[in-house]
Amino acid sequence: MDGFGVEAKITRRSDNHHPTIWGDHFLAYAHLSGATEWEEREHEDLKEEVRKMLEISPSKSLQELDLINTIQLLGVAYHFENEIEESLSNFYTCYEEWISKVNESDLHAVALSFRLLRQQGYYVSSADVFKKFIDDQGNYKKTLVSDVPGLLSLYEAAQYRVQDEEILDEAVNFTITHLKLLLPKLSNSLEMKVSNALKYPINKTIVRVATRKYISFYQEDKSCDEILLNFAKLDFNILQKMHKRELCDITRWWKELDLAKALPFARDRVVELYTWSLGVYFEPQYKIARNIITKVLCFISITDDIYDTYGTLHELTLLTNAIERWNIDATEHLPSYMKLFYNALLDVYSEVEKDLAKENKSFRVNYSIAAKKKLVRAYFKEAKWYHGNKVPTMEEYMKNGIQSSTSPCLATASLLGMGNKATKEAYDWIASEPSILVASGITARLSNDIVSHEREIERGDVTGVECYMNEYGVTKEEATTDIRKIIENSWKDINRGCLKPTAVPRVLLMPVLNLARMSEFAYTDEDAYTFSKNNFREVVSMVLVESITL
Repeated sequence: MDGFGVEAKITRRSDNHHPTIWGDHFLAYAHLSGATEWEEREHEDLKEEVRKMLEISPSKSLQELDLINTIQLLGVAYHFENEIEESLSNFYTCYEEWISKVNESDLHAVALSFRLLRQQGYYVSSADVFKKFIDDQGNYKKTLVSDVPGLLSLYEAAQYRVQDEEILDEAVNFTITHLKLLLPKLSNSLEMKVSNALKYPINKTIVRVATRKYISFYQEDKSCDEILLNFAKLDFNILQKMHKRELCDITRWWKELDLAKALPFARDRVVELYTWSLGVYFEPQYKIARNIITKVLCFISITDDIYDTYGTLHELTLLTNAIERWNIDATEHLPSYMKLFYNALLDVYSEVEKDLAKENKSFRVNYSIAAKKKLVRAYFKEAKWYHGNKVPTMEEYMKNGIQSSTSPCLATASLLGMGNKATKEAYDWIASEPSILVASGITARLSNDIVSHEREIERGDVTGVECYMNEYGVTKEEATTDIRKIIENSWKDINRGCLKPTAVPRVLLMPVLNLARMSEFAYTDEDAYTFSKNNFREVVSMVLVESITL
């Protein structure tokens, strides 16, 4: 017999994943309409007020930089991209002169200007900028240790470092040490702000979550600008309505597919995966892109569970061959549960292809299918290691792990709905696995391994931590410390890949950067995706459930 009839006799691994914690919650938003007439009018008026602020703030001044920073942290910079680019481009041309005039003690001004330029893709030399804060022994000056705004700005700036920037490596250690010592002495609101930054620095956080938190920090700030605050709150709520509506449609699609019921061994996490897509891009123009990548993510998650726990080696061999062939006739030898999955997988990609064909962009799907095949080969290799009790070398593990991290597959899929910038050249670039993509994959793979190590070992799976311990004869703690250094180094490569001149338009680099940020969040304390009833629940509530009181 085919399928489930035989399966009773097969001993299968199971992870006993908890069911979805959201159920049908988001189906309730089916009748949610967009912004009301008042909201649209108010939003437009406030937007113009903020635009005026940008126009009248003195050019190349700290006031202008603080305003840009606030606009970015409040999550509304996407409305003023041209204005911000123009301001920072002008600023970059006279940066050295500006820095030379800044007061010796103004660490905040120097660090903020450095971070904003790096964030925008402009390379400025850290050694030239920060040397004035270094003493004769080569350490940061003792006079800085009580300057909380300066330390915080330096800490955030150092997160944008690239390889061989010792002055910024030292800045990270210096600022973390002294900010932690200062924490008990700070006011409540500042203590929360600093603690949050130490755990989630600007460069490594999910933009929507950071926005939501920053709005609440900002309204506690005595120097808060009411117009900016009101615009940010209104903008957040308007976007949230749109996102709720999108998630309602995705939830309905997922329910109609009925795979959660048909494949009970797989994690049912459609809400978390839509949130993942929001981490990649939240702006209104990426509505189609979010829809596509959420569906791709749903199928990656099921594929992972089939290869990781449920499928036998024989079945996985059949499925891998079927995915390599990628056509409906390839299902003939698959067990029934795999047939179901395989047919639905092909459907999703052919549906995307149909939609893109209307704009002569169907070629994109071939790249995405090729990336999916690479991912499946990587999962299959991991399954063979498990079934053969093999612990690979670290190099062998990482070469495969960059693929199994899902970053290359997701980065390729993230371009599918991204408009005209995603040209054939851009796809060739991403298919060549540039260093920013490899670094994003290393970050995702190893962050996951650190928090999942115990669970994976119990199940008999191989992790990067185990490979490292095995190869270098070190303890778990030593391996974890060294692996964290590898992750830090990968972040330097990601930062480098975002600096001008870039190989593709910056807008196409953002998903690669945001995927690394997303994995940094998902694997901070635990595997927040698998155990989504903890940290992930809070994130979904903040971003997709609770609106902000105006």
